[in-house]
Amino acid sequence: MKAFLVGFIFFTAVLALAGIAMLLFPVFIIMALIFKVLLGLVFLLFSIWLLGKFIIFVWENMRG
Repeated sequence: MKAFLVGFIFFTAVLALAGIAMLLFPVFIIMALIFKVLLGLVFLLFSIWLLGKFIIFVWENMRG
């Protein structure tokens, strides 16, 4: 009887966690999309900054 109770509690816990995970799945998708957009913006800003540094470097080397 004790083994049945332990197994039943474990099975119930697994089902509860699976249910919570299914409910949180849309949140994870939205978070992934937001992260992808933020990472793209950071990459874009870094690229613009790096281009500016390169132009300043070339401009100063051409002047003297």
